[in-house]
Amino acid sequence: MTKPSNNLFNTVWDLHTVRTLPSGETQLFIGLHLVHEVTSPQAFSMLRERGLKVIYPDRTWATVDHIIPTDNQARPFRDNLAEEMMSAIEINCKEFGVPLLDINDKRQGIVHVIGPEQGLTQPGMTIVCGDSHTSTHGAFGSIALGIGTSQVAYVLATQTLALTRPKVRKIEVNGTLRPGVYAKDVTLHVIRKLGVQGGVGYAYEYAGSTFESMNMDERMTVCNMSIEGGARCGYINPDQTTIEYLRGRPHAPQGEAFERAARWWLSLASGPEAEYDDVVVFNADEIEPTVTWGITPAQSVGVSEELPAINDYPKEQQFLVGEAFEFMGLTEHQPIKGLKIDVAFIGSCTNSRMTDLREAARVVKGRKISPQVKGLIVPGSQTIRDQAMAEGLDKIFTEAGFEWREAGCSMCLAMNPDKLSGREICASSSNRNFKGRQGSPTGRTLLMSPAMVAAAAINGSVTDVREML
Repeated sequence: MTKPSNNLFNTVWDLHTVRTLPSGETQLFIGLHLVHEVTSPQAFSMLRERGLKVIYPDRTWATVDHIIPTDNQARPFRDNLAEEMMSAIEINCKEFGVPLLDINDKRQGIVHVIGPEQGLTQPGMTIVCGDSHTSTHGAFGSIALGIGTSQVAYVLATQTLALTRPKVRKIEVNGTLRPGVYAKDVTLHVIRKLGVQGGVGYAYEYAGSTFESMNMDERMTVCNMSIEGGARCGYINPDQTTIEYLRGRPHAPQGEAFERAARWWLSLASGPEAEYDDVVVFNADEIEPTVTWGITPAQSVGVSEELPAINDYPKEQQFLVGEAFEFMGLTEHQPIKGLKIDVAFIGSCTNSRMTDLREAARVVKGRKISPQVKGLIVPGSQTIRDQAMAEGLDKIFTEAGFEWREAGCSMCLAMNPDKLSGREICASSSNRNFKGRQGSPTGRTLLMSPAMVAAAAINGSVTDVREML
């Protein structure tokens, strides 16, 4: 029986504990293992070399997302390595009995989009994937962790993982977000204030009226970027919003079994007496549309602000800040608003869901993107793509001058043909602005909400979306 003072994280951790190992680590049972084509080939090879099987194939689901092209998907792919990875996951899933959502399956999409969409992701679960943004699934009140390739093999073979229990920090945000301010702005604000190393050793519980009023798409955006703040994972307590999202999903319980499950899911939520290792409180009124200007997600400013001075930072951070200014070609006290862009990308596991596309379309409708801007809209799954097209969003985007693509990770990372060229600057709804992240060693990334990307695409420069709504 769990103690009343337990927060959801510790409750779920305890429920999945197999034993405490001599090292002090916990051997944790894993409820759901998600697999994609990039981090799985070596893991399956390790099983094959040892003569091992996938112990619970029904708890493992595979999709393809990272390397697949989003324009021409004819096989074989033009990129030989991408074709090799695609062939490998097809062979491995068939041999080991793992369900695979490939490009011919209408359920295919980005791994952190399809899990929730199919109802595979549920509250109270332990979920792992060989991808750092697995924290996305914590939006449902689960413990969701990114793991390495050797750990992928271990989970395939044993359905368990040896892990050190992190501490838990409660991040409370209260109040109503002003029009034009989105979940992406909230998470960028939190990372800016706490830093990219601020969450090291912690799981983040997001609480307060701001998160409670968010829909599930928005909650997934927040939890997705927990890892960018250094946290091991992030989660939001399940509530009625969670329940209604999961109701009727293909792999969620059905009928009376769903009602029983829902009662249990709700019982897991951290109670008023739950204890935390740390608590941080923010006010929603303080948050405005936020844009990264540097080479880490913490290097950001509100759209109405100027860039900081190097001396504004602690001494130990000043070298990195100076490096960011040099790489980005920006100067201290420069306004972020008006900075010219070359590419506008709306997609990724952070912001490629229906509410993201609807908000971007609201900005774009009846307008044309700047002639100097290349715009890409990449839905997070084939299901989302079909729904967006049924609503006519694709026409809004294409009439404005955007390219409407197939589902995949696309320009979020440089593992497919969608890449920056030279010193291009990209307004991006993705999650990382590291050097080289979008394919060019000298390309530059500005992270922002999908609506802000849409506004930047129209004007050809960083724009306050509030002026266009």
